Amino acid sequence: MRPFNSFEEENLEFLIDKSINFTLVHVTPTGYKKSILDATHPMRIYFKEKGMHDYEIQKQGPENKIIQKAFILNGEERYETSASLYRPITKKGDPRIWVNNLKRYSSPDDIILMIYHQDVLYVVNLTKNNLRSICGGKTVAPLKDLIQKISEKELRASQELITKLKNIAMDWHPVNVLADTGVGRAIEQLLGIDMNSSKLPDYKGIELKSYREKRPSIRSTLFCQVPDWKNSHLKSSKEIVDKYGYYRMNKLGEMKKTYQNTVYCHSINSQNLGLTLYNEDKILSIEEKRIKNTESKLTFQKINDIALWHLPILHQRLLEKHHETFWIEVETIQKNSMELFRPKLIEHTKNPIVSQFDTLLDAGYISVDLLLSRPNGSGDTIAFKIKKNARGLLFPKSEIIHLIE
Repeated sequence: MRPFNSFEEENLEFLIDKSINFTLVHVTPTGYKKSILDATHPMRIYFKEKGMHDYEIQKQGPENKIIQKAFILNGEERYETSASLYRPITKKGDPRIWVNNLKRYSSPDDIILMIYHQDVLYVVNLTKNNLRSICGGKTVAPLKDLIQKISEKELRASQELITKLKNIAMDWHPVNVLADTGVGRAIEQLLGIDMNSSKLPDYKGIELKSYREKRPSIRSTLFCQVPDWKNSHLKSSKEIVDKYGYYRMNKLGEMKKTYQNTVYCHSINSQNLGLTLYNEDKILSIEEKRIKNTESKLTFQKINDIALWHLPILHQRLLEKHHETFWIEVETIQKNSMELFRPKLIEHTKNPIVSQFDTLLDAGYISVDLLLSRPNGSGDTIAFKIKKNARGLLFPKSEIIHLIE
């Protein structure tokens, strides 16, 4: 996807401020001409998590095409149409999508916004519609009604969640898992949230991040995202463990080869691995490096490529996961050899600044934890984490809500 212009950025800020969850697609000149758009990885995640469509289980060929009811919202008008979701027989069956009559409301190089709501796919030209103006006008507009309904629903969800957390804070609760994630799991259980591998936020569109108040320097997980293995030098986490891992004893007393370490930009860890940003190519790379002796400053020289991410994918993951987040600080006590906790306050953030993500990576405020093991890698985690004191640089809108009077 191409970079957003200032008009599109204002539209996106408006949507995120209204807590609207969405996906985007770039109408390339070739796609416009052929009436074919790529269903990108973020789009596929969005459709799957929203329960609209799962490309992973869709078979190739026209007979397996799915037709989705859709509306194109343009200015103050609404046009009923449909979207075709399919995987062609040619090549590897790369996922495709096309919205019928989209050419009437778009041009080559436009950015198209898609919102799935109540079994309908809504399509809006982000490049040509001033969302703030349409939604702020006095004229009745379907787009205005849609955003207002979703935004009001999200507001109800946040107020509902605050009330539930205040009720939880009225008593002390046991931490049943002795790990950094124990408090978060306990809060989710008290809220009735099942543990799952969803890439979308935890509670009705709100992401929950919990931490103990006595750990001011803690890093919090922003999201998890595997590299683009297809275009990486090493093709799996197993290959990273094979080449850079080490043996350690697990909880069963068995010696297993593993790799558990953190990688930063402008530094190397104990296995000489670090991150490098290639802004022009929009790539973040893990590399094996060595210190290069210079008289002026400490520098590093690349020895081997390992794995890479595409920055637009990471940006989309950030927007998907954190359009609204509750950072929950808890206080803890020890009683009868058991850790007890209660939520103390919430830092409520919205609207992350995507451009700051790259800056904070480069400055070392955001890092990547590689928690990898053999033989099958089923428990592997690759997590992007941010230092607590840097959250205000990524999330400009913050509200502190005290749960204990």
